[in-house]
Amino acid sequence: MGQKKDLTGSEKSKIVRYLAEGCSTLKIAKLLKRDHRTIKRFIQNSQQGRKKCVEKPRRKITAHELRKVKRAAAKMPLATSFAIFQSCNITGVPKSTRCAILRDMAKVRKAEKRPPLNKTHKLKRQDWAKKYLKTDFSKVLWTDEMRVSLDGPDGWAHGWIGKGQRAPVRLRRQQGGGGVLVWAGIIKDELVGPFRVEDGVKLNSQSYCQFLEDTFFKQCYRKKSASFKKNMIFMQDNAPSHASKYSTAWLARKGLKEEKLMTWPPCSPDLNPIENLWSIIKCEIYKEGKQYTSLNSVWEAVVAAARNVDSEQIKTLTESMDGRLLSVLAKKGGYIGH
Repeated sequence: MGQKKDLTGSEKSKIVRYLAEGCSTLKIAKLLKRDHRTIKRFIQNSQQGRKKCVEKPRRKITAHELRKVKRAAAKMPLATSFAIFQSCNITGVPKSTRCAILRDMAKVRKAEKRPPLNKTHKLKRQDWAKKYLKTDFSKVLWTDEMRVSLDGPDGWAHGWIGKGQRAPVRLRRQQGGGGVLVWAGIIKDELVGPFRVEDGVKLNSQSYCQFLEDTFFKQCYRKKSASFKKNMIFMQDNAPSHASKYSTAWLARKGLKEEKLMTWPPCSPDLNPIENLWSIIKCEIYKEGKQYTSLNSVWEAVVAAARNVDSEQIKTLTESMDGRLLSVLAKKGGYIGH
């Protein structure tokens, strides 16, 4: 005869509830259709309580050594605990003690990913900030593309898993299972789009201009008033398909040239407020580690999340530009915290 399964969490909860109601162990066994001895064994084990875990004393670290560790951790933020202690000539400390000491003074975090900024980039960012310092940013259409995958960004599927419970299973697919390229824009308190780039289309200069013609110009721009068209400033980053001679000439034929086409400094995603909109949308569509089974389903999620972004949120993003420019100048072209 095979061994019977252990009591499930639900059954254990019912046993506790039945005991509180005054039921006998024999009656509980009949209600749960379990062996009477199994119920009694569970109750006896519960009454014994848990054994207290006796912590082993840590290896004593002097105050001087502690200061050395703190300085080393600041200088080597991505180093292992072993490397940090080794650089301080502190040996014989087990890993558990090293990690416990470091947890008292630091927190494990991922390194931030940013494009490299050299001296030329910083100067161009400062020149850009000075040029547009007096611009009315409520008239600027901030645009960009975003790629969303079926699985979402790596490292977002973490959560609080109860003791004794198994972590949920996630699908594992190459390149996040594929993805959808999305284009959108924001101006003042209005969201333009989002629009989906056709699957399999690589955005070069020709396909980018055709995409803008079929989406932004036909579905949005043509419906706007003459004053909107006269005052609007079109912003795009320096992606090859955006900054090419073909795209620049094509936009000029649409009336977007000179002062109506904003120049953009290199390596500056932190200056574009639509990047914050992408963060809002991604947090919504990938909350609780959600995954998708098809490209259409993830696109529908993007559309739904975009509709939930209210005009006040968009207005807050576009009105943040004055502060961003001042921050760039204050940091002499360095990255800003947005």
